[in-house]
Amino acid sequence: MDHERRPYTRAGGRLSRDAVALVRVLPALLIIGGILYDGLTPKDFTAIPFFTAAPLVAAPVLSLAATAATGAVAVLAAYGVHVRFGWGPDADTLTEAATVATVALLAVGINRVVARGDARLASTREIAEAAQRAVLPEPAERIGGFAIAARYEAAQKDAFIGGDLYAVQDTPYGVRLVVGDVRGKGMGAVAAVAVVIGAFREAAEQEASLEAVAGRLDRALAREGARRAGLDAYEGFTTAVLAELPHGDGVVRLVNRGHPPPLLLCSDGTVRTLHAGEPALPLGMGELGAWPDRAEEAKFPGGATLLLHTDGLSEARDGHGEFYDPAARLAGRVFREPGALLDTLAREVRRHTGDGTTDDMALLAVLRP
Repeated sequence: MDHERRPYTRAGGRLSRDAVALVRVLPALLIIGGILYDGLTPKDFTAIPFFTAAPLVAAPVLSLAATAATGAVAVLAAYGVHVRFGWGPDADTLTEAATVATVALLAVGINRVVARGDARLASTREIAEAAQRAVLPEPAERIGGFAIAARYEAAQKDAFIGGDLYAVQDTPYGVRLVVGDVRGKGMGAVAAVAVVIGAFREAAEQEASLEAVAGRLDRALAREGARRAGLDAYEGFTTAVLAELPHGDGVVRLVNRGHPPPLLLCSDGTVRTLHAGEPALPLGMGELGAWPDRAEEAKFPGGATLLLHTDGLSEARDGHGEFYDPAARLAGRVFREPGALLDTLAREVRRHTGDGTTDDMALLAVLRP
């Protein structure tokens, strides 16, 4: 079926619904305007610009049938306006009608080109959605007794996946999580995301400690970097925070590798920032120095929510360059579901940045019932 299309702005975003409605009625308004112009002006004035513009405006936004109909009506209008002067099919009348007909045929051709482009775009979107589901599958709402919600907000409109990542795994050692941010953009970053998540899922099941899981991720990135002729050719390093929620214990264990610290939202509205006691290098930078990871433990009481995020949240800026501060913004607020928390954050960041975020944002929230 040949559907009408919703047009794009030059910046790549879609027009608002009101703007779309205006664009779709514009061809009819141009034809009506041309008829009124010709009827209110002396016969030496011509409304041909109105009639030629109508099918050209219709071509990229309306269906093939609507574009062809617009062209036909424009041709009839161009010919019909001469009737009021009692003109026959003289040279001027036929020339103007032929001009509009030629433009109408051109508009039909443009419509077909745009339709094929839309089909390719739709196919690309489907592939991107499939890639996101494969690399960053949506976690179950409940894992190991915890309520889970995850969200990925791409900075580029209509993009689905970039260099941010998250994963959740229920293991014999508790529920283990990772949120990370790969250096770089594009397909290289997506490949690094796949490496990190694949290594995490395997290590989370096999390694008895969170520190050992972090070590496995380090080695996986190093191997992939060597395979791709050096870390600079590959995506170099990944900041990440790993968390472990032991079954039955009201604690959370954390290993932070150069990543923004998680937040703990308590049931009374207080917010704690879980800073790393000792700074550590991001994953994949082992050649610059090596020291053993040390998991740090914090209380995770019932009713509290653990929020892990990438710097797309904490470094989102408004028009004056002011950062969005999630700890300050969330203080005093209580969210009964992790999904509601993430919806609020995504909405507030869009409002804070004027819908002009420049970095992807991955969010992962875990509620202990």
